[in-house]
Order: sequence, then structure tokens, then C-alpha cells
Amino acid sequence: MTATDAPPGIPSPPRLAAWLSDHIPGGPVELTDIQLIAGGRSNLTYRLTVSEVPGAKGAEEAKGAKEGEEAKEGEEAKGAKGAKGTEGTGDRRLLVLRRPPLGHVLPTAHDMSREFRVLSALAGTQVPVAPLVAACTDDEVIGAPFYVMEHVPGVVLRSRADTKVLTETQAADLSRCLADMLAAIHGVDVAAVGLGDLGRGAGYLRRQLDRWQRQWELSATREMPGYTQLVDRLTTALPAEGEVTLVHGDYRLDNALVTLDPRPRITAVVDWEMATLGDPLADLGLTLVYWTEDGEQGWLTQDGAPAGTRAVSTDATASPGFWTRAEFAAEYARLTGRDVSRIGYYVAFGYFKLAVVLEGIHARYLQRKTVGEGFEREGFAVPLLIARAHQVLDG
Repeated sequence: MTATDAPPGIPSPPRLAAWLSDHIPGGPVELTDIQLIAGGRSNLTYRLTVSEVPGAKGAEEAKGAKEGEEAKEGEEAKGAKGAKGTEGTGDRRLLVLRRPPLGHVLPTAHDMSREFRVLSALAGTQVPVAPLVAACTDDEVIGAPFYVMEHVPGVVLRSRADTKVLTETQAADLSRCLADMLAAIHGVDVAAVGLGDLGRGAGYLRRQLDRWQRQWELSATREMPGYTQLVDRLTTALPAEGEVTLVHGDYRLDNALVTLDPRPRITAVVDWEMATLGDPLADLGLTLVYWTEDGEQGWLTQDGAPAGTRAVSTDATASPGFWTRAEFAAEYARLTGRDVSRIGYYVAFGYFKLAVVLEGIHARYLQRKTVGEGFEREGFAVPLLIARAHQVLDG
């Protein structure tokens, strides 16, 4: 491959191919294709296709070892844990690369080594993640730190157009899967998996308020009615210190890879860039921000936008059969034993956080540093999110 064949963010496919050959077990490999995986708003994600170099010693040894391992495991072992991760045909292998966005990267954001560490720690837990291959901190390879993981089977359901094919039973089962998985994330023994120092834990919400205010100050492109008042209200109503667990930071339906047959199953939870230790109800609150009920779809889409416009897609759960927000919160409370009576505050906080994130993306768009389509509409959602946060706090 040449630079003209590659999507933005991969300036030199030959340099990346050389790095892959040095770091993929069983290399060297040939990099035959790079595809940007559309839909993400922050870190850039690419699907890589690599092939073994014919006659290479490492490739032959790896192939023999793999064949022996598969013969030993048998079909039953292959299916026991769901996705094996290494997907391809013959000598072709699919991998996934994650790197920070182009331009306007905020301080402490988009930390590839942090995401790599979390994924490493979660391997083998009840929270499925993609198997890791290697990480790179050398900016000379593609212009930024990155890491590579195995490709995991599964689909991403981002919109109602994606979920309309589900039966009502499948939608209900998927709702339960998502609640079960959020409870599993918050149930991880962080000390046992080596994440006990991932964050400070205590004082999480206070620090989050401070952090997202700083991010807003660095990102804001305009005066925003209601923003200052919202910060004041969130500060005044800050809940008392609660339990500290691992938090994902952006848990929602389209940050899970799922298979649907014979029944819905989550094969991997993705996008861990904001993971830390903190209040688990903040995770639940943000999940409910994205959880749209029937009749609410399209509220973040600009008037006159064509059907299927990218914008901020939050309507995947509006299809028949998905639980309501109240049902999801109630099941989470049953699974964890946590009191969710003040969940309204956490939902409002989620709207505030998402507004700041989208204003940062809007700033990148104005700098022409976004990769993909539809980013011109992200800024439209920011004042709507701030207004919705006030509505939630009003009760």
C-alpha cells in the first residue's frame, strides 16, 4: 500500500507495515488494506487486513503452532468464550488499530496507553474485550501513539435503522445484556486485575465537574446560553460521596459489539478511553442519556437534515421491544443493589458531559481536522443537550 491508498491518520502505510511485521507474533506480514471504521466521534479506528509473507520463517512457525492449537482445542473449545478475535480467511488476518483524532487534542484526552492498559487488565474477566496485539508510543510510525488489537466478530447498532430488524424478544434480550454488562463492569475487582491505581476514585464527581469545565474552556467556539447556569446547578446539587468502582465513561449500545443469533450476546465492549475509577451511577446516567424511547427519536437531528443523517445518533433503542429508561435503571438497581433514586442528577450530568465532548468535536470540525462525514452537524446538538440537562434537573 502507498500513502495515496490510505485514509487520513495513516500517513505512511509502509512504515506501519514495517512496524506490524516487527510486532505481530508470527510476522513478517504484508499490509494489504486499511479501512476507516466509520461512526466514532473521537479516537480514530481502522480495520487492517494483513497477510503472511510467503516463505517467511516466522509465518510458517506461527501457522504450524496455530494449526496444532486448533486441533487440540476442537470446536467445543472454540465456542466456549465466544469471539476468538483472529478473523480472516486462509492467510488473511483482520486487525483493528486505534489512534487519537487529528487536531485539537485536549489535555489528558485520547490516552492510548491508558486504553491499552485497561483492555489488558480486563482480559479473562466477565467483561469481554478484544485481544490485544501490541502498542506503539513512537509518533514516527503514524504521527501519534496507537495500539493494535484483534478483530472481534459482531455488529455495531448505532441507530433505529440498525435495530429495526430485531424482533421484540431480541430487543428485550439485548436490553438485558446491556444491563448485565454494565453491572459486570462495575463489579470488576480492580485490585485483583491491577487497576487499583487507575484513578483517584474518591471525589470523582467533583473532579469530573472541574475537568469538563476546563475542557469546555479549551474547546468553546461560541457563547452558549444556559451553560454557566447548568454548571452552577450541578455544583450545588453534587451528591454525597458514594461507592467507587471501575467506570467505562461512555457506555452505550454502540460501544458494544453484538451478535444476534441465536440470541443477542455482547462479544466485546469497546472505546475505553475515558475509563477510570469513580461513581458507577455516572456510567448509568450517561447510558440513559443515549437510551432513547419510542417517540423521542430525532430530537438531536437538525430540521431539514436528510433521513439517515449522521448527527448524534441516539435512537437505536427506540425500536419496539427495547426497555424504557426506567426499566433499565430498575434492572441495574436489582443486579447491583445500588440506590438509583437520584439518577436524575447523573443523567443531567451526562447531558452536560456529552455537550462538552461535542463542542470539542465541533471545534475540530471548524479546524477541518475531523475524519468522515456528518461532523458539521455535531455542534447543533450542544445547546439542545444543555437545555435537556436543565429540564431533567427541573424534574
